[in-house]
Amino acid sequence: MKSYQSFSYIYAKTFYMLSQKFAGIEIILASASPRRRQLLAGLDIEFEVKTKEVSEDFSDEMPANQVPLYLAQKKAESFEAELQKNQLIIAADTIVSIEGKILNKPNSLQEARTMLEMLSGKMHKVITGVCLLSRQKKELFADITQVYFRSLSNAEIDYYVEHYKPFDKAGSYGAQEWLGMIAIERIEGSYFNVMGLPVHLLYEKLKNF
Repeated sequence: MKSYQSFSYIYAKTFYMLSQKFAGIEIILASASPRRRQLLAGLDIEFEVKTKEVSEDFSDEMPANQVPLYLAQKKAESFEAELQKNQLIIAADTIVSIEGKILNKPNSLQEARTMLEMLSGKMHKVITGVCLLSRQKKELFADITQVYFRSLSNAEIDYYVEHYKPFDKAGSYGAQEWLGMIAIERIEGSYFNVMGLPVHLLYEKLKNF
């Protein structure tokens, strides 16, 4: 009983310190993604959402694992000129990579179909890069999740694309939607990373930021 009380006291003290860490700090999520908004809210952190138009172009020679870090940094740094001392920017970008090819957000129904045909019956990687930016500090980190799809029929692909229109999703699917439920056989890594934010890593980074 004594050890349990000791553990409880230490945990409560640590949690209290974390809850006070960002008192007086305005946290800004630089993303219009409703999924990232939902995930960040799950950490019980108060924040507001602000976005800017940022080009998502990148060099064809850039390695896949560097692309989301590069784009997350661009999104965060678009606020740099106006950043106040009491503000913290959280920006993120997610890509899907399969057999060396990067799949971003589709621009048409046909492009979405083509992407899902590529993913059908294969393993792909979901990579999310995150940038934390304040006037005093910047930190970049990423997480990689391996996702295994079962083989999909043309009818299943057509149904999903036509009903869900996944134009805002890298790789043309949402893990939390119908296609994710029927297609994903196995995941190695963070499910939340597939949704767009590796909240377990973000929590650890924020504790030490």
